[in-house]
Amino acid sequence: MARIRQAAIIGTAAVAVLAAGVSPASAATTTIRAGSATAAPYAGNVQASLLGVATVSTSIGSGSCEESTMTGSVNSDGTGLAIDAASFSGANGGPCSGSTSSTITAQNLPWTGGAVAHDPNGTRGRDASVTIANFRVQAVVDLFGGITCVFGGTLTADGFNGDNPNRPDTSNGQAQVGVNGATVSKQGGSWLCPSTATVTATYELQGESTPGSGTYDQALYVTG
Repeated sequence: MARIRQAAIIGTAAVAVLAAGVSPASAATTTIRAGSATAAPYAGNVQASLLGVATVSTSIGSGSCEESTMTGSVNSDGTGLAIDAASFSGANGGPCSGSTSSTITAQNLPWTGGAVAHDPNGTRGRDASVTIANFRVQAVVDLFGGITCVFGGTLTADGFNGDNPNRPDTSNGQAQVGVNGATVSKQGGSWLCPSTATVTATYELQGESTPGSGTYDQALYVTG
């Protein structure tokens, strides 16, 4: 039974991509820029790509996803952050790993109501907070024909400019979102699924240098 419960929590690693979020209260004093503190404001499509491994833990076990990408859009003042597509998988596109495999599927897209907000106080060394609201993911664990777990809600995370020495991955020079011990909640599924899970992950954030191209090669920078 312990093995089944450990397997069931693997799916919650999916919400690590949702590794982004805090209240948009200060969005009015926020400007997202195209690569530096003095560059022109940026509005348009954005992509978050997982750096390293997204991990999730509960009182009954832990698991991880090694690949995750999320795409959406945001206004230059940080409002209107929406996620239109999201994917989560293990190495080489396979299931997320753990004591058994889990297939992760995003639900109820787009996820709207998010925001990026500059943090003038530099809380925890960050430059901004990022909110991804109204997310919902389903995980089907490969045991006894499939155990389904559904998780959703709003997550909070810290945003870092690419030149911030406090960013989670200092070997990467892009803007980053760091989720460190964020709690997500069960929204449905089997009784074997845990009621909460703790997520840790880091994502690289980029925009498009050519709007609508689908090529995410534009560095982003948040100022007040």
